[in-house]
This record gives sequence, structure tokens and C-alpha cells, in this order.
Amino acid sequence: TFALKFLLPHAAHDPNDIRRFLREAQSAVQLKNEHVARVIDVAELDDGSPYIVLEYLDGRDLGAVLRMSGPFPVEEAVGHLLQVCEAVAEAHSLGMVHRDLKPPNLFLAKRKDGTKVIKVLDFGISKSESELDPTLTAEAAMMGSPYYMSPEQVRSARDVDRRTDIWALGAMLQELVSGQV
Repeated sequence: TFALKFLLPHAAHDPNDIRRFLREAQSAVQLKNEHVARVIDVAELDDGSPYIVLEYLDGRDLGAVLRMSGPFPVEEAVGHLLQVCEAVAEAHSLGMVHRDLKPPNLFLAKRKDGTKVIKVLDFGISKSESELDPTLTAEAAMMGSPYYMSPEQVRSARDVDRRTDIWALGAMLQELVSGQV
């Protein structure tokens, strides 16, 4: 069983959207950490629209869990974010900045043995610190989710570095333990 990720029909033929989508797969493939959703394959439909084949995850994203169950105990929230830190640290060591860390992009999954594991999702707007294609992130483009964006990211998504992900981790911890963004 696998999960399939497609572009929305209006984006499936936009060259910039396609490049971002394929970059998401390329970024995730480089990450070997158990806390990143594993990419199995990237392919195209008959009409040329790309899709990504991902590991199937059994569970819910932390945004949904937070809405359904309320704030997490501090120890549990910290435990979840320590797992996120492992994935983010590997991404940062490879020169990647996620730029859209938020509870809906963190998936609380079950391993085969029934234990819980956090998986970081959606590297769709990630940025390589050595990015050679600045057209994927325009100077004034709003990339990310405003509640979790560092002030630097609000000013320019193109000019951020790994510190913007650290800001998002703090914003998420506050939300997970208080229930408030």
C-alpha cells in the first residue's frame, strides 16, 4: 500500500509548479531519516502530469490531533518535536530549509510494531541554501504558513536560512502545549 501525491489540475501544467513538485520529491529522496516520509518513486500520468509515490502512513497529522484532542502534555509535545528536530537537522546538514513546518505537515504515524513516530511531510517549498534556480522563489513571494513564519521569511522567502525552521519549531511547540497559535 502506498500514498500517491498529485498536483491539482490547474497546477499540473504550470512549469514552476511542476518544478517545485519535483523538487519536493528530490529533496525528500535525499533524506534518509526515519522521521521523513519516504519517497518511493516519481512518475508521470499519460497527460504528462507528475505524481509522487510515497510510503503509506497510518495515523493523523498533528494539526488534526490538536483540533480533536486539545493541547498535548509538555513531555509529549517536546518528544514529538525532538523527532522533527532529527529530520530537520538532517535536512539542514544537506543545505535544505523546509520553510513550511507546521502541525499539519507533521504526521503522527504508527510503525508496524504499533509504536508512534512523527514524520515530516511536504518539502514542496523547501529551499536549498545553494539553490541555483532563484525563479522558484520570487523576492516578494509569500511562501509558508504565516503563523509559523519567521519575520525574515515574511519579508523574503528567498533569503531565509535554517533559522527560519528553528523559529517554526518554537511556534509549533507553543501551539502544541497551549492549543493557541
